[in-house]
Amino acid sequence: MQQSHWMQTIGRVAFLNCDPLFFNLNKEWNVLPAPPAWLTGHLLRRDCVLAPIPAADYARHADELILLPEIGICSKGEVGSVLVFGSMPLSEMRSIALPTDSATSVQLLRFLLSKHDLHPTLTVMGPDFDSMLEQCDGALLIGDRALESSKSHPDMVQLDLGEDWLSYTGKPMVFGVFAARKDTPVDILKKAQGALLDNLVEFEQVPSQREKVIQWSMSRSAMTHERLDRYFGEVFNRIDSENLDGLNQFLVEACGLSQGPQFAW
Repeated sequence: MQQSHWMQTIGRVAFLNCDPLFFNLNKEWNVLPAPPAWLTGHLLRRDCVLAPIPAADYARHADELILLPEIGICSKGEVGSVLVFGSMPLSEMRSIALPTDSATSVQLLRFLLSKHDLHPTLTVMGPDFDSMLEQCDGALLIGDRALESSKSHPDMVQLDLGEDWLSYTGKPMVFGVFAARKDTPVDILKKAQGALLDNLVEFEQVPSQREKVIQWSMSRSAMTHERLDRYFGEVFNRIDSENLDGLNQFLVEACGLSQGPQFAW
């Protein structure tokens, strides 16, 4: 990919959780939508200037990547879109299917299971509710699939990982971070991050903008207005000092990254 095109492209997670950042993004930016784990590869290959990637992927590639401040994908308590499903309590599950589309959720579940002293067999497979539960007692789903499955099968939600993390640590959970290659010019990063942050400020401060984002999300999902309005109160895109404390604990304790996160500025 030519450098000029790379410098104009921002990766976007192909779920609803970044809609407040990307709705009506300035037209000078190209947007590359992909599942979270795919965006990590796009970023490393210079397909995009920055992208929201799983926090666990940042830990895995911290020697090559740097984080952008202020924006991410986080929750404080119930997240609603990172869930373990099953017809029995978590403590009784002998096997849990793990999805292929998010490294952070998988790493977080492994960590939380160890804290509960639970040791089910974990099997990675395609993120499909029915096929996962045909083969395993439980299924971890994230994003839109988790939201839609919880709507169809509310009685089968056995664990909200954001809620369990808060219960264990008392801190918010940062599932996704905006990252860039360390060799990316800082002025380009500031310009791209600024465009996303401008959208976030408008979403936070202008009720009509929030409503437009909800309507846009409704057009791309099966979620109701009420559920999306609640969802955008469960999942946040602004990272503050409290979120940073949670991110640092996750990276150090669950991912083994000794130095914690490093930011571009």
